[in-house]
Amino acid sequence: MKAIKVSLILFFLIVAGVSAQNSGTFTARYNNGVALYNSGHFYEAAAEFRCAQEIAASEYNWAGATYWVILSQLAYTDYGSALIDMQELNRKAPNSIFNRDMVYHRGRIYFNQGYFEDALLLFRQYIDSVAETGEDAQHRKAAAYYWMAECLFAMGQFDDAERFYAWVLASYPESPKREVSSYRIDLIRQKKIESELLALLQWSHEEALRTSEEHQRKLRTYEFTINTYQRRIAELTQAQGAGVTVPRTEEPEPQITPQDFEEIPFEDFMSGVTQDYHEELLEKARQLGENIQRLIQNSEGETW
Repeated sequence: MKAIKVSLILFFLIVAGVSAQNSGTFTARYNNGVALYNSGHFYEAAAEFRCAQEIAASEYNWAGATYWVILSQLAYTDYGSALIDMQELNRKAPNSIFNRDMVYHRGRIYFNQGYFEDALLLFRQYIDSVAETGEDAQHRKAAAYYWMAECLFAMGQFDDAERFYAWVLASYPESPKREVSSYRIDLIRQKKIESELLALLQWSHEEALRTSEEHQRKLRTYEFTINTYQRRIAELTQAQGAGVTVPRTEEPEPQITPQDFEEIPFEDFMSGVTQDYHEELLEKARQLGENIQRLIQNSEGETW
């Protein structure tokens, strides 16, 4: 009987010794992982936290080590492994305080993968879960609001995004996200100005094209008319020199519609042309008028 009692005592002493040893090893691994994480050595930190996770003696310690494994994976953008460990954390320690923060980090993963609507819902869920009023809790809520704005910005909903950025500025003046939110608001307003200027430029360009096409059409009409009269004058001049009567040509006269001229005087129309070309055509018109008048006087009494 005494031998059994002695054996039990030795067993519990051994268990206690092993437990104390494991606890010491867990703490050493955990602290080493934190130091590596803070120095930016995320792969090494993940390995240390993984070792601490495997020798954790309690659910709380295991959940804490798993939480830091996930943060390390997020730091070196291994989103697939991070999502798997998030599911494992929720399965093995559903009541852990770390699960709430996993909602926020899952939202960050979805945002980085381009699932903006899903990320938006997760950030909203995370904000609703934070009931504390302390400074750290306020910073976390401000960060979630900021990432909601980033989701809307990425989806092109600039007005809604601007309202969320403005909410961060107004409600969380001490948040680390304040400066970047202010920058985003300025960027959105700049984008709006650029969009308005682009629309105005496009309208001006289209209007200029329509004006140019109308101008070219009228110019071709006037040139055709001038060429026709020049040809008729040449025929009359040649006929008078030969002493014959010129019959009316069978070629139909150009049919100029009111829409072509729109009752615009020749000089008014030509005011839109460059000065050199304007003077040249006016001179031609004057010469044509004089020639026509002279031919009419010389041809009185004659028939076509």
